Amino acid sequence: MAARAPSSLLLGAVAVALVLAAAPSALAGDPDYLQDLCVADLNSAVKVNGFPCKAAEAATADDFFTSILATPGGTNTTSGSVVTGANVEKVPGLNTLGVSLSRIDYAPGGVNPPHTHPRATELVFVLYGALDVGFVTTANKLVARTIARGDVFAFPRGLVHFQRNPGTEPAAVISAFNSQLPGTQSIAMTLFGASPDLPDQVLAKAFQIPDEEVAKIKAKFAPKKG
Repeated sequence: MAARAPSSLLLGAVAVALVLAAAPSALAGDPDYLQDLCVADLNSAVKVNGFPCKAAEAATADDFFTSILATPGGTNTTSGSVVTGANVEKVPGLNTLGVSLSRIDYAPGGVNPPHTHPRATELVFVLYGALDVGFVTTANKLVARTIARGDVFAFPRGLVHFQRNPGTEPAAVISAFNSQLPGTQSIAMTLFGASPDLPDQVLAKAFQIPDEEVAKIKAKFAPKKG
C-alpha cells in the first residue's frame, strides 16, 4: 500500500487541477478592482485598453459628474435622431468601471438607423413617446416590438438593431451600456462611407445592384468638405 501512495497523490493532484481548470475564469484573475478609482487621463499619449489613470489625489467630484443628458439633443439631422453620450470621454471617472449611458432623442418619424455596439449590450428606457425597436440575430431572425413610456428593451451585444419613432410627437430614451465606451458602427456609414472606400464591385455584389447605384449611394455618405 505504501508503494502506491505517490500514484494516489499524483491522481489527487490531477483531479484538483482539472477542477480548477473547469472553475469560472474569474478564479484565474483579479475578481475585483485593484484601486478605488482610475480617473481617465484623456490627454495622455499612452495607448492602453482604456485610458491611463491620472493621479488619484488629482481626482475631483467633477470627474464623476455630468448633466449632459438633461437637455434634449437637436433632432434636425438626416435621420431625425441624435445620440448624446455620457461615456468615459465625457465622464472620466467611468474609466475601468465598465458602464456608460446615452440619451437618444427622436423627431416624429425619426430613425436611429441600423447599427451595432461591438463592445456592449444596450438597455433602453423610454422617457417619453413610443418607438418601434428591434434587433436581428445571427440566424437572421428579427426580434421587434413597440415600446412606450416607462418600457425597457434590450439589444444584445454586437447584433444589428434600430429604433424608429412612428408617432407625431417627439420621443426619447436613456440607454445603458456595460462598457465605458461601447462604440457604434452604423451599417450604412460603415459600408458606404468608409475611408478608403470599399470596392464598388464588392458592394454591388452584396446588394445585387449595379455599380453606378453604389456610386450614387456612396455620394450620400461622403464626408462633407468645408
